[in-house]
Order: sequence, then C-alpha cells, then structure tokens
Amino acid sequence: MKLHEPVTGGPCWAELGTDDLAATERFYGGLFGWRPETDPGQRASGRTVARLGGAAVAGLTPRSRPGQPVAWDVVFAVRDADTAVRQVTAAGGTVAEGPVDVPGHGRFVVVVDPTGALFQLWQPGSFTGAGVLNAHGSLGWVELLTREPDRAADFYTTVFGWTVTASAYYPQWGIGGADFGGMVTMDDKFPHEVPAHWLPYFAVTDVDTAAAGATDGGGTVLMEPVSPPDGPRIAVLRDPRGAMFGVYRAGDER
Repeated sequence: MKLHEPVTGGPCWAELGTDDLAATERFYGGLFGWRPETDPGQRASGRTVARLGGAAVAGLTPRSRPGQPVAWDVVFAVRDADTAVRQVTAAGGTVAEGPVDVPGHGRFVVVVDPTGALFQLWQPGSFTGAGVLNAHGSLGWVELLTREPDRAADFYTTVFGWTVTASAYYPQWGIGGADFGGMVTMDDKFPHEVPAHWLPYFAVTDVDTAAAGATDGGGTVLMEPVSPPDGPRIAVLRDPRGAMFGVYRAGDER
C-alpha cells in the first residue's frame, strides 16, 4: 500500500467479527504481537481495539449482524456516511446495517457492492482509523475477490473515484496516485458457495515465519507463501475460528 495514513476514500481500518473473542485475541496476539484493549464505554458489546505499541491497528468484535460469518471486514473512510449511502445505492449497492453513530468516535455503515462483497464505510469523528499502516502487524493492502470484475470496477470508481490500473492478471485500485489494493477474478477454483469478498493483508517481517506461526496457533495456511513476479512475498491464512486474511512482506511495494 502506498498510503501511509487513512485518507478519504481509502482503506482506514479492518474489523473482525468473531464467535470467540478471547481465543481470537490470543491467536492474533501470538501472530502479530497485538495487545487487545476494550473501550470502557463499549465493554457491554465486547468491542476490542488491537494495538501495536500505542497505535490502534484493527478491531475485534463479537458477531452482531444476523447470519454474520466469522470474517474480516475492510473499512473505507468517507466524509459523510449519509451521502456515501446514497452514492452506494445509486450505483447498485445495498445497505446491510446503519448508518450507526459510535458516540465520541464516528459513524459507520455496512454495505454490499453489486457483486455481493460486503464492506464498511467510516465517517471519522475523534477516531480516524488505523494509527499505523504498512508496518509489521498492521494493515497494508486490501483485495477484492469477485466473479464480476467489470461490474465491480464500475461500482467502486463511481462511488469512490478510484483509479484502476489496467491488468489482465491483477488490476490495482488507487486513489490520488497511490495504489492500496487489487482485484482478483474468482474462477472455477473457488467453490460456488464462497461469495465475493474483501480480504485484508497485514504486513509482516517474514511471510514464511508468519505462516508457520499461524499453523502453530491453530490456524490454517490456505495459500502457501509465494513470491509473485511483480509483488512482495505473500500468503493467505485462516484463523482458528475461520476468518481469512493475507500477509505480505513489509517494506516491499507492489
């Protein structure tokens, strides 16, 4: 990711909805060194902020939406949640939840793009998003997996004004000249029941060590570490509760 801080229209946060918060905290704490911190004002809901040093890097929460799977949500910053909702629906997306005020922090809404991928919008108040990007244990790249890439490209460029780097193999999303993510076309290798989705990638100092650590912690390696021709070394992992995420070698630029 060439963004080094959250910006309007770009990814600003990643949040995991899980069915076992304590086990999830242990897994990611062991893998990335995250320190969980529950906001006293939100203790009843169990919302937890994962921190590296003093910086907030991700959210861990009990599942709250009906039928919500154990999964990571990618969150994009917007100036105004209500305006963004109108843009999403006008472009063919739908609203799954919200907008909802988080007192003292900001406002969020959960939406679904026309190809079926769920993501969140965040209108910042006092909380702007991740305090660090691209460093070990922090968000560094986001990837859309979809069966309808042309439709997805039309939607996101309309709603956010993103640029799309043309590539038959791996189109990349950008904003203000800075690429922050990519798009994968889901083919027959993906089971039919797997919906379109956004996948967060977290930076690590060593991808192979991270993959081994995920397995040691009870997780699974879904895609073994690999070094693409024009990108950093990456792997795709699954935590013990079933949430998928990627890791990539910190310091390497796509």
